Amino acid sequence: MTAQIVFIALQANEEMRPVIDAIEADNPHATVNRYPAMVKIDAPGRLEINRASVEERMGRTWDVQELQLGLISLAGNIDETEDQFVLAWH
Repeated sequence: MTAQIVFIALQANEEMRPVIDAIEADNPHATVNRYPAMVKIDAPGRLEINRASVEERMGRTWDVQELQLGLISLAGNIDETEDQFVLAWH
């Protein structure tokens, strides 16, 4: 059985670039689709956004809730903590 696809679509802007780069690095199984105004990232089963990875790329502290500022759409069940934002089908 194939895992269902989860996805997140984020605005393609300077604020989201480190977030997108962190997602891409932490989820090698994901497919990154770049469009003029957004980046859509698809992954089979699970997609993780780790605060530490984003902070490493931003060079500052990052609150996981800042993700909402550039969020366009998503598919999957959300599990959010102060250190991680996970999309998965439970």
